[in-house]
Amino acid sequence: MARMHSKGKGTSGSSKPDASKAPAWSETSKKDVEELVLKYSNEGHSTAMIGTILRDQHAIPDVRLVTGERIGQILSRNEISSTYPEDMMNLMRRALSLIDHLGANRKDIHNRRQLELCESRIRRLARYYKGNGRLPATWAYKRDQLRLMVE
Repeated sequence: MARMHSKGKGTSGSSKPDASKAPAWSETSKKDVEELVLKYSNEGHSTAMIGTILRDQHAIPDVRLVTGERIGQILSRNEISSTYPEDMMNLMRRALSLIDHLGANRKDIHNRRQLELCESRIRRLARYYKGNGRLPATWAYKRDQLRLMVE
């Protein structure tokens, strides 16, 4: 199947090997991993960044294999969650930077198109999250209120 906004059809990158339990060389307990996740979340790191820090600095290759839950599930169980999902927030930050860029460079038609594509992805994700109940049914993307939502 083709990509959403480009002509490419291939797969890129590598995939993680199938594993059902944590490797033997990673000797961390479930409690220690949860404490680290909560610590890094309180420092303001995103879930993706928490996973990277745990992998690189604490030799925990996969939090889900150790704890049985994803990082987002650990945070929501401890009632530490943001108002918007992380992938949607990243897209909204990108749209905001494109809007700022277009304010200074009005004739940049290529980035105007990229802003349209980014906003299309935001609306598509919003439809998905409204169906899942992660966003209220009345939520709508508005370009003029984007700065308030991101900050």
